[in-house]
Amino acid sequence: MASLLDSMLTRWSASGRMAAVAGTPAMRMVESPAGSIRVLDAGGGMPCVVVVPDGPNVIEHYEHLSALLAADYRLVCFDMPGFGMSLPSPSYRHSLDQGARAVFDVLDALGIERATLAFSCANGFYALRAAQTAPHRVVSLFLVQTPSLSAMHAWTMRTVPWPLRIPVLGQLAAWAFRLKAATAWYAMALPRGTDRTFYLHRSRHALARGACFCLAGVVQGLLREAISAVEVVGTPCTMVWGGLDRSHLATNARSLLDCVPHADIIHFEDCGHFPDLEQPERYAALLKQHMAKLP
Repeated sequence: MASLLDSMLTRWSASGRMAAVAGTPAMRMVESPAGSIRVLDAGGGMPCVVVVPDGPNVIEHYEHLSALLAADYRLVCFDMPGFGMSLPSPSYRHSLDQGARAVFDVLDALGIERATLAFSCANGFYALRAAQTAPHRVVSLFLVQTPSLSAMHAWTMRTVPWPLRIPVLGQLAAWAFRLKAATAWYAMALPRGTDRTFYLHRSRHALARGACFCLAGVVQGLLREAISAVEVVGTPCTMVWGGLDRSHLATNARSLLDCVPHADIIHFEDCGHFPDLEQPERYAALLKQHMAKLP
């Protein structure tokens, strides 16, 4: 019922969605069992780097970072189902397997065999599951603010209001208060004193045109996963951790080593929850260093 409700609510509010696809030549829709996924394929040479926004951020937040990377890589950016302009299917429950399958559906639709996944926060777990299930297709992982799943469960219980953790009630609350929730999230996730205009303008514009922010769905989906669901991954991995993210003050960044023991954890001490957007030049330079080390 909860996933069906999310699907119905997002479709009801998505009246302006197609304009967000038609206005950009590199933008397209990929139909998947997970939903209708909005994808920006900026082209460029190989290898491929796939970036996924961390809601309420959307593809438009990544225009500058995409430009920094598109000269060297085939840069693909897409909204996960239930976020941005990607509408979830009635059966999409934000499970690890479904999220990973959505990633491969996008790669398959674009004819991409192998890619580096540059995902952040909760989306990082879908990247980890993709690397588990098809290591031959995931060249490397470049994560942001993704701890262990057990640490993420603890973060959810500390940070996410309890109604969002309740199926159906959470979906209704998340949809009704999506604009308020996005505003409140930026206030917590960004360092104190940060000018939030860039973030708020793009997210509010997207929400006004029917963008999704299925926060309850992803919270409930990850809470359903057992701690053991994310097994040890051998894929090359770097994680960037923003030290001024007040939502994660009690989270141990090194907990990621529970499932990726070899991960290289880089601290951006002056950043909050979005180091890739707060310091895009530094982030892009580090990503290029990461890519240069790959065999």
